[in-house]
Amino acid sequence: MEWLKNQPLFVILLGTYSFLMYVPVFFSARLEQWWFARTFFYHGTFFLVLTILIAIAFSSQPLNQKIVSRIFDLFCSFVFLPIFLAIPVDYLVPSINLFDAYFEMLSCFTTTGASLFSANDRLPDVLHLWRAIVGWSGGLLMLIAALGIFQPAGLAGFEVYTRSVDTSAMETRIKRADIRSRMITYSISIIPVYLSLTIIMSIMLIISGDRPLVAVIHAMSTFSTSGISNVYGIQGANSGIIGEIIIALFLIFAISRFMYQQDAEGRGFRLLKRDKEVNLMLICITLIPLLLFMRHWSGAIELSENIDSYAAFSALWGGIFMVMSFLTTTGFESNHWATSQSWSGLGTSGLILMGLSVMGGGIATTAGGVKLLRVYALYKHGIREMTRLSYPHSVAGSGNKARGFRREGAYAAWIFFMLFLVSLALIVLSFSLTGIKFEDSLILAISGLSTVGPLIYVAGDGSLDYSTISSPAKFIFCIAMVLGRFEALAIIAILNPNYWKK
Repeated sequence: MEWLKNQPLFVILLGTYSFLMYVPVFFSARLEQWWFARTFFYHGTFFLVLTILIAIAFSSQPLNQKIVSRIFDLFCSFVFLPIFLAIPVDYLVPSINLFDAYFEMLSCFTTTGASLFSANDRLPDVLHLWRAIVGWSGGLLMLIAALGIFQPAGLAGFEVYTRSVDTSAMETRIKRADIRSRMITYSISIIPVYLSLTIIMSIMLIISGDRPLVAVIHAMSTFSTSGISNVYGIQGANSGIIGEIIIALFLIFAISRFMYQQDAEGRGFRLLKRDKEVNLMLICITLIPLLLFMRHWSGAIELSENIDSYAAFSALWGGIFMVMSFLTTTGFESNHWATSQSWSGLGTSGLILMGLSVMGGGIATTAGGVKLLRVYALYKHGIREMTRLSYPHSVAGSGNKARGFRREGAYAAWIFFMLFLVSLALIVLSFSLTGIKFEDSLILAISGLSTVGPLIYVAGDGSLDYSTISSPAKFIFCIAMVLGRFEALAIIAILNPNYWKK
């Protein structure tokens, strides 16, 4: 197995997904859908043979140990691996071309969940299962890559913890980091937890009334925050509000990385209640739904003096679930979201959901967006600056670590936030050049950069759909998905010549 250590990440992932193609084979064989089974079997076997040939070619080549090389391998995986994943989809769905299939698989692989298919297309269940598998494994890849690659490089949100006194030692730490050992270690520790929790959630959804396939796909979509569904949302599921509560409970894993790992001192889960990202999430799911509820309550009083208590509870729960769903960039829509608006006759501005999507979930999780830790760092820096306006000579407490978090951490968070806004402006401009109006361009740009594809169906007027936009617009959206999943700082790190020096 020594030759396996010399393989690039792309080759390992290609072999992994070649094996994963046998899952749809067994599923289709059980349903006696032999055409689908043969298609995935032939493609999986061919790609497996191709992987072996490529692995033999790389076995005699020494593997580049630079961390920037591993980041580049991951970037190439996001760009090129969906091509292989899209080939069986293109073969099985004659109504689309290879580029549309690539768009679909890239959306799943980046856990965006933007689909070209609608309820009228009647896509086979095996393809829905394949989409969910790709999204689930894509989320797992991001969990492992965030801890194994981005953490020692100080990227993907970990730059918030970087202090100025550590800058001189950062380059040495990056060069000496054993990325392959870190990837193996975190894979061994995360995969069993990730898989076990998905199975547990699937069983809970089945007990709640969902069909087994629906339960499995929704469980995988919840943990990967991809929002993929074979019934086009949880509105088509049978579990009702019980299923929504189960999904909301498991979405906490997209808020804090301590749900999967220990912290630097080995305390991890025991300090979850003190995690700033969790606390910020609790504030959001408390204040925002209450404000929305009060707004709809006032509208309901104007319509009728008699208030239906069940409708009031449904309106409150719809707001809580939607805040949790879009804050974690999952994109599931509650069955009671429409009830909360029809109850009062008032609509809810899509800007609220767009803002939640931009905030995103926790660092080193499957969620996208700016990330809550960066938002908290900017908040703490803002509070400190306002304090200094009144007390210019004051000295903030909480130790050197907290001061570094408010200074260098907030500075790094501000840089990322500016890069995010610049990327957003460029993508909005690019969408506008394809003929899409500004409002829809903004929604599409935020959906891609925040990796929350279902946002366009609840933030707009309902006329926007991925299947109706032009091919250039789809290409721009593909760029936005890769940029949003990979983050601009990581791409800048690839282009930094200092990391490529010997």
